[in-house]
Amino acid sequence: MNDHIILGIDVGGTAIKGALIDVEKGEQVTERLRYPTPQPAGPEAMGKVVLQIVEEFKWQGKPIGCGFPAIVKKGVALSAANIDKSWIGTSVEDVFGRVTGCPVYAINDADAAGLGSVHFGDGKDVEGTIILITIGSGLGSALFYDGNLVPNTELGHLYLGGRIAEHYASVSTREAKNLSWKDWGKRFNKYLRHLDRLFSPDLFLLGGGGSNKFDEYADRLKIKIPVKPDRLFNRAGLIGAAYYARLQLQREGNEYTLDNLS
Repeated sequence: MNDHIILGIDVGGTAIKGALIDVEKGEQVTERLRYPTPQPAGPEAMGKVVLQIVEEFKWQGKPIGCGFPAIVKKGVALSAANIDKSWIGTSVEDVFGRVTGCPVYAINDADAAGLGSVHFGDGKDVEGTIILITIGSGLGSALFYDGNLVPNTELGHLYLGGRIAEHYASVSTREAKNLSWKDWGKRFNKYLRHLDRLFSPDLFLLGGGGSNKFDEYADRLKIKIPVKPDRLFNRAGLIGAAYYARLQLQREGNEYTLDNLS
């Protein structure tokens, strides 16, 4: 096996996805596996899904990069907006590592998507402030300045018009209220304008499942800041998670190095 391949896993409130990633090129080298996120989305149930992905790729004992829908510090989940509250204070790296027998490196899921974009997508070599928004069950965010990540921003939890922003402008809200993409786009426009007032970014990038529908709501976005879907679309989370694992391996310099992944 190519020694630049790492398993990326993207955990979401709706689905858990996995694919083998070439972390040199920033490309998927396998088809993506996708399984529904179990309900309730607690550590034991989610660990079983992650193990299933590991077994299907025959990836036992090798490093995994994991994007996880929570504030993540040193591998520990400190929030749980779209998953079971039992995750709060729980080490994602320990839970998934114990179940799979693999070293796991966990990062906030939107931050993972941001890393994918900044290193391999439309955020590459862009100077100034970039905000990437992942549009899915909630609204994830990744904030970069000159390519440097400010982790765990969670800008989907800002208040907008007296309510939490992701409760107003996420895909799950669109579906619950049976809104067209154009009507939803008006809501999303309000959210982007709010972020513009707070951060004055140079570029908005969009990821997650909602980025695939950009053409259906683009004309509802009335904002001077450039807004575009990242060319990696919803692959960015998998690619960025695997790339994060690579960065951590390089920093640790332990026995799990890129040279012995084959």
